[in-house]
Amino acid sequence: MRPDPATYPAYFNNYIKLVNGDNIVSIIETQSPKSIKFYHSLTEEQSTYRYADGKWTIKEILQHVIDAERIFTYRALAIARGEKSPLASFDEGLYARNSRANERSWKSLADEFTVMRASTIAFIKSISEKDYDTFGQVNEYKMAVLAMLFVIAGHELHHIQIIRERYFDVMIDEK
Repeated sequence: MRPDPATYPAYFNNYIKLVNGDNIVSIIETQSPKSIKFYHSLTEEQSTYRYADGKWTIKEILQHVIDAERIFTYRALAIARGEKSPLASFDEGLYARNSRANERSWKSLADEFTVMRASTIAFIKSISEKDYDTFGQVNEYKMAVLAMLFVIAGHELHHIQIIRERYFDVMIDEK
């Protein structure tokens, strides 16, 4: 099943619409090897590229994907377990500035994504489909667990799309 648009804020639709299919476990399990292969195919040199001043390097993008997946998975966990307290938002710019992603090797980041994604899959498999319809408060809005899980998949697809379109196209043009 896919999340009903009434179960998440409209701005998450940009991520959710990128996700094909309706079985979140199957979606994430199918997406993961492709993503892992993509990240591991990039070189250290490519990972330090930014297409314009003030834009993130590919290392910073992957660190952001990892951080966001951790946060989104925590939110899904908290909501599935019945958390009644509102869950805080996060400042992605602040997280990126403090991540030290550019001080790390590309391999260490790609490996961390692999571990993070395995943990996310284990979590998704650990909950029941009954939990998918559970709602929680995230910042100013209510959101269902299933919608949060689709955001995890779509957010990562969104950033791979950005890397392919804005980074590789520019890198190729510059050579």
